[in-house]
Amino acid sequence: MQETYSRKRASGVLLPLFSLPGPGGIGCFSDCVCQFARQLSRAGQKYWQILPLGVTGFGDSPYQSFSSFAGNPYFIDLHRLFRDELLSATELESYDQLFHNLTRIDYALLYSERLAILRRASCRFFAQGGDATPAFRDFLTEHQAWLPDFGLFMTIKARHGGLPWQE
Repeated sequence: MQETYSRKRASGVLLPLFSLPGPGGIGCFSDCVCQFARQLSRAGQKYWQILPLGVTGFGDSPYQSFSSFAGNPYFIDLHRLFRDELLSATELESYDQLFHNLTRIDYALLYSERLAILRRASCRFFAQGGDATPAFRDFLTEHQAWLPDFGLFMTIKARHGGLPWQE
């Protein structure tokens, strides 16, 4: 059996999503992602390799995720939540100011502040009836194989101050 290999070469870059520039202390799925992808394409790059996108735990290593399926909440675009009227301009500006002069990702600050502002947006989503929308219901149905267990695990973990599961 003869193997065939393409003689065509291609190139790309390795750049984790969190390394992209953007407000809020960390790169996320914002307009910056689209701009960067267009820039790569114009430069003739074929591939963009990123690190895993899962929710991280202590140490914030993308290789130590609590789930193979759940996305990292740090990568949610807060400006999109503002456009969807789930965050106010004042909340977004106050949040962005916390990270304005940082030159490195401050994971401790992200952990406390990002999750708090996402909780506010989540509360508004449910208060506005977002959980009754077909898109939300479809999401729950599509991910029913893992989402309830993950939610339960993360709730228990939070109730126990983030301790490892065996403790």
